[in-house]
Amino acid sequence: MEVLLDLWAFLKHRKKYWLLPLLLILLLFAVIIAATGGSAIAPFIYSLF
Repeated sequence: MEVLLDLWAFLKHRKKYWLLPLLLILLLFAVIIAATGGSAIAPFIYSLF
């Protein structure tokens, strides 16, 4: 959680708000991959990409 707070502080300080959507998309992909890594849904997720 500290990493996210540091990242948010960096974005605020450097005024790099345009990076926020990119980081959210990367976080979403990480959650999807982690959640479906060992499940029966994994082959269907891989076929999308």
